[in-house]
Amino acid sequence: MPNLFSHGAADFVGAQPEAVLKNVFGYLEFRAGQKEIIQNILAGRDTLAVMPTGGGKSLCYQIPALIFPGITIVVSPLIALMQDQVGALKEVGVNAVFLNSSLEYEEYAKTVKSIKSGEAKLIYVSPEGLATERLKNIFRESNLKVSCITIDEAHCISEWGHDFRPDYLEIISFRREFPDAPCLALTATATKQVRQDVLKNLELKNASVLVSSFNRKNIFLQVQPRTDGYRQIVSFIENHKDESGIIYCLSRKEVDSLAHELQANHFSALAYHAGLSDEERSENQKKFIRDQVDIMVATVAFGMGINKPNVRYVIHFALPKSIEQYYQEIGRAGRDGLPSTALLLYSAGDAHRVRYFFREKDEDESFKSERLLQAMLDFANARKCRRQILLNYFGEKYEGGIRVKGNSNSESLFCCDICEGGGIKNQDVTIPVQKFLSCVYRVHERFGAAHIIDILLGSRNQKIIKNNHNFLSTWGIGTELSKQAWFELVAAMEDAGIIKRAGDYNVVTVTSLGKEILSCRDKVELPVRIDFESPKKAELAFPKKSVILRKRQGVSDSLQNDAQTQNLAARLKLWRKKTAEENNIPPYYIFSDKTLTDLANKKPRTHSELRSVHGIGEVKAEKFGDEILALISPNNA
Repeated sequence: MPNLFSHGAADFVGAQPEAVLKNVFGYLEFRAGQKEIIQNILAGRDTLAVMPTGGGKSLCYQIPALIFPGITIVVSPLIALMQDQVGALKEVGVNAVFLNSSLEYEEYAKTVKSIKSGEAKLIYVSPEGLATERLKNIFRESNLKVSCITIDEAHCISEWGHDFRPDYLEIISFRREFPDAPCLALTATATKQVRQDVLKNLELKNASVLVSSFNRKNIFLQVQPRTDGYRQIVSFIENHKDESGIIYCLSRKEVDSLAHELQANHFSALAYHAGLSDEERSENQKKFIRDQVDIMVATVAFGMGINKPNVRYVIHFALPKSIEQYYQEIGRAGRDGLPSTALLLYSAGDAHRVRYFFREKDEDESFKSERLLQAMLDFANARKCRRQILLNYFGEKYEGGIRVKGNSNSESLFCCDICEGGGIKNQDVTIPVQKFLSCVYRVHERFGAAHIIDILLGSRNQKIIKNNHNFLSTWGIGTELSKQAWFELVAAMEDAGIIKRAGDYNVVTVTSLGKEILSCRDKVELPVRIDFESPKKAELAFPKKSVILRKRQGVSDSLQNDAQTQNLAARLKLWRKKTAEENNIPPYYIFSDKTLTDLANKKPRTHSELRSVHGIGEVKAEKFGDEILALISPNNA
């Protein structure tokens, strides 16, 4: 076995990427896009790589780092992210270190010594730290060769990115000091505008721009109106017992309230937001990462530094502010490739709450934010395949979608709530459409959909009274539909070209088609999820349970259903938890759920067979092999 693991020297210098992939990380093949990115970097070419969250971005620089003779510097935005990456690398025998404010003086000095001696192959730093002369001087040492500079979360360098950080703009000054080192910029969410900013701001010359598919096939996309948010969440997680999940809320108050309710009802849940002390946030995150708590209820402050692979679901308790934010957050589910769910609960008022955060922005920023929000609203109110809309947003064409009757294609089955139901059926909506259009005319096409709906429902809010709209003939004539159902109908009318919304306030106007419908009184059928058979108000009709619960055909990496395999998987999971606690590390540092599943299914009997299991490289086979083989032995069945 190579001596790399005992001292961190580059014994894989000049090796083939496939050898490093198997011997160090225990993987038999590359994921889509990884090999091309690695080959570009090894060839010394600047590269911008856009890969989905959970797509294996870290291997794209970790493998070249072991093959290159010098060091690889990784710019990472969060201390937690650095600690997680370094901890996981050490478990596979790679000498990686980080330099940040969390280190005490003695530990910092020890780390610097390991860098200068050439023992450390990967050095993680923050963009703020990289701007300091102290850090620059370390890398200026004449005996250090900087072989690669990697910029993680590269979208942070763009003002069009969803998480812009000014400190990222200072990276270029450091990069100019090492012009011969290829630069790898990595991000999971980058629109065309963001990509252009990254190329410009990092001065990537003649760079390869490699965009992997954004399609996370293992994540089922589901959206429901938030009618009774707490009960909807409880219904969902009761069907996902003992599974890890994240619930995102818009405010700290919602986080505290929801976490408290879940705890009071004996669910394993903790809160995470910026209002907690650093110690409490750190402790809660640690418990979640180490599988000591199942559910993290959090604001968007949580998750960027989380590489926990066995998160089985992400729930949004309200509408995110953009598709980029939504996509990055749902990407924290199913990083191990196993089936997972993204559930979005939203109400008509969520958009107003999000817009509240725009109030202090200048006109250009506010306009940009409104565009991002509108794209998110279009996704939430989708009438066609959600995966298609999501991928189209990032410039990717999706050929899957709504399945026809009798189609057992697993990709169609595991797509989204709309496709699972065979699409949204047309219904006769002639009367409510006529009512809505009539109301739009009576307010002279000067108001948004929410105000029109309030008139139809007979609201007496301040805006309606101020404009005397409670005296209109259409006031209160639409109470047969709920507010959510009216918004569903508005989305369908807009999709059909009956109305359009424009301007800062999304003012509703009637199109030529809408005028024709109103004058001719023709029958109107639109695809809507409205239950017109409801004895009271017509509500939106959604399945009560997540369709993810149903056993699906063709989903890979599933555990065999025989008793022996199931029992072995349970024993392996208990062993992993006990071993992780003894070593004071997260369980996934030892083995992922996918590795445990592969172990239980294959039941290796020898060290040679053990190395054919997903995620078991040389170091882990040597470290845990005897214990694993003993557990699998028929004598312990």
